Amino acid sequence: MTDPNVPSFDREAVYRKYEEERRKRMLEGRAATRDLNADEDFSSYRDDPFTPYVERDPIDDDIDVAIIGAGLAGVTVGADLRAAGIERIRLIDGAGGIGGTWYWNRYPGVMCDVESYVYMPKLEELGYIPKTRYAMGHEIRQHLDAVAQRYDLVDDALFHTTVRESRWDEDSARWILTTDRGDVIRAHYLVVAPGILHLMKLPAIPGMEDFKGRAFHSARWDYAYTGGAPDDPHLDKLGDKVVGLIGTGGSGIQTVPALAESAKHLYVFQRTPSAIGVRDNRPTPPEFADDLEPGWQRRRMENFSAVMTGVPVEADLTDDGWTHHMGKLANPEITEGMSLDDIAMSVEKFDYAVMEQHRARIDEVVHEPQVAEWLKPYYRYLCKRPLFHDEYLPTFNRDNITLVHNPAGIDRVTERGVVVNGEEIELDCIVYATGFEAELTPLPRRATHPIIGRGGVTIAEKFADGPITLYGMMTSGFPNMFMMPAPGLQSVVTVNYTHLAVEGAEHIAQTIAMMEERGIRVADVLPEAEAEWTATIVSTYRDTTGFMAACTPSRLNFEGDVSRANPRTGTYGGGYGDFFAYQKLLREWRARGDFAGMKIEKGGSS
Repeated sequence: MTDPNVPSFDREAVYRKYEEERRKRMLEGRAATRDLNADEDFSSYRDDPFTPYVERDPIDDDIDVAIIGAGLAGVTVGADLRAAGIERIRLIDGAGGIGGTWYWNRYPGVMCDVESYVYMPKLEELGYIPKTRYAMGHEIRQHLDAVAQRYDLVDDALFHTTVRESRWDEDSARWILTTDRGDVIRAHYLVVAPGILHLMKLPAIPGMEDFKGRAFHSARWDYAYTGGAPDDPHLDKLGDKVVGLIGTGGSGIQTVPALAESAKHLYVFQRTPSAIGVRDNRPTPPEFADDLEPGWQRRRMENFSAVMTGVPVEADLTDDGWTHHMGKLANPEITEGMSLDDIAMSVEKFDYAVMEQHRARIDEVVHEPQVAEWLKPYYRYLCKRPLFHDEYLPTFNRDNITLVHNPAGIDRVTERGVVVNGEEIELDCIVYATGFEAELTPLPRRATHPIIGRGGVTIAEKFADGPITLYGMMTSGFPNMFMMPAPGLQSVVTVNYTHLAVEGAEHIAQTIAMMEERGIRVADVLPEAEAEWTATIVSTYRDTTGFMAACTPSRLNFEGDVSRANPRTGTYGGGYGDFFAYQKLLREWRARGDFAGMKIEKGGSS
């Protein structure tokens, strides 16, 4: 591997190479996607292939808390609410069960790229130790379901149910939710927890509707067609099938080994290669739990977040590619006397060394020189979300796999296959491993329905120029409503989203419990309080548009359109945010118990 202190960094030559590769991909229409709400030809791509739809009578109910979303965020806040003594809780989700993105993503090989001991919530509470360092998707989904079962969240949940509207009713001090099943749910509190990766992204490629073979999105895997199962990656029905996989991001690279092992032939269509580091997954050693003391998971989460944000620690407990590379790039070592140019050069040298390691690994693993060259990422490390995998690259040494390198994208889809660079490739099946809309997707879109507050104002109207919140979880004019913190929503950003969800769930649950205990009927944010918080966010906003504009297009830079960046979507502390200062601020706010920044109206509990 390349020496991390590689001295042969030619800044101008690197710039030229990266810009050359970027320009190949900066094409009009490259980010076009299908509107699955309105597209009659493709709306069925969202249908649930995993759980049968069961008819039921509409529900008319009055409850304490309605939680929109039954994924990791919704389950975590639901569990904390239950632990805080809140009784009447309903999770509402369009999926057929618990899990969110882990419910939908059941494609072969799906796993988390964050260490399972810090990613899977409530391990300590359930006394569960993950089977491997990085858990497979079915284990994560089953664990989230176990959490929901333990905290009695499943029986009252409304699955295969989509909220059509959430509207604040002033007279009753209730949120009134109506659904596509005819339900009317009146809730004292509303928690919006749609998650950050749940809006399925399907590209708009000409001719997709003409294809006569089988086609589906990786988030709706068709095991009836492929064979196998979520816990069995041997796709025994593909032995005589030629498969095309479109997309080489997180979903794509995890799917490739199973498809190549099972299919007659696999074509992998790649616009931009991902930076794929060593995952080094392994079983959890039997002695892992021997010395664990109460609070072990929280401390491990905090250790990982500390390393990733440059906070000194005695030991890096995770010790993986995230902490070795991204943590150091995001928090460079700065010595006394270094100028800004010195710091920038130091970071760029290390970035180049990291990417050279990735490119050298490809040369070591992939036998065919041309294929190896196509697989090499030429951009800065933080331009695209880094990936980690041990089996993806070696798979390209098989005889039954072809990498179709197409930086400009696919020309069109035909009845028989796809056309790239004027050449038609015949396929029996197309898998769109094209992922989800970006983490920075605004809350009104992630919520997928109108949320209407005081005076008939919608959350989309309120956030039209960017979010304006108190602590990234409440906003004026929407009483008794809480939003789970997320990227772009004025909290902080972390690679381990679970850690942020845990802090947000704890804050929301304890705040609601405190409001119930004190007989508070209505709690709304003061406009001056959210204005002050938003001003704080904007004042520490770090403008990275120059960096992102030089990146290859990806979901992290709005597919190359950096004009969409908005200082209001920044973090507390700037950059990725000061996680521990944010955590301290929330804890101190709760400890004071004075509801600072809010207007409180008493009048009996729900």
